[in-house]
Amino acid sequence: MRKPKAKLKLKTKRGAAKRFKLTASGKIKRHKAFKRHILTKKGPGRRRGLRKSVLVSDADVEQVKRMLLA
Repeated sequence: MRKPKAKLKLKTKRGAAKRFKLTASGKIKRHKAFKRHILTKKGPGRRRGLRKSVLVSDADVEQVKRMLLA
């Protein structure tokens, strides 16, 4: 008689793990885009604003959680 198979563990998407962080309250933080290159034409105020991290929008939270906790 065979042993019943254990359910496979789901792996976290490694790309998502590097891009998103969970806060203590369970929200998801991300960095802003457009800060890698072609920065000369972007104003200093705009570049300063791109430094800050922001929360993932409500529309995307479910997908990101699935990628992180899968």
